[in-house]
Amino acid sequence: MGRFQPPHLGHLHAIKQALEECDELIIVIGSSQYSHTFENPFTAGERFEMIRLMLKDGKVDLSKVIIIPVPDIGEHSLWVSRIESYCPRFDVVYTNNPLVQRLFKEAGYEVKEPKLYRRDVEMGTIIRQRIVEGDLWEDFVSKSVAEYLKKSGGVQRLKEIFGRSDRS
Repeated sequence: MGRFQPPHLGHLHAIKQALEECDELIIVIGSSQYSHTFENPFTAGERFEMIRLMLKDGKVDLSKVIIIPVPDIGEHSLWVSRIESYCPRFDVVYTNNPLVQRLFKEAGYEVKEPKLYRRDVEMGTIIRQRIVEGDLWEDFVSKSVAEYLKKSGGVQRLKEIFGRSDRS
């Protein structure tokens, strides 16, 4: 479960880790209704495409993965039932988010924390900031995701949203 803004190598590491323990993995794209802001610059469809590209680059068997966008509802007490209504049946939740951990534990689910991978840089906020500032960011996402962001206008969108457009 994540926002995947953008999907990065930390996400790939966590997904591969989870797939070592389960036969099939549901990847939930959270906050799927948001786009075109600095925190959530990409649409659910763009994130879906980038996740698939990242998984292919990481040689993950796509037949073992289901990707489901889920919009936020703004009420924590209803979040688990929202996820249950959007997803096929599941038994285990993988997340590092303390609130999500608590909500699913209270609902009776087993919750596992994936080991964090390069958390100092493998974070969407830092990657988005690097893109805006023109710093190195491509090494923190898969090759196909970097190409997608450049070709689709995602890099330019972030710069324009943040007010630092490259219009010279």
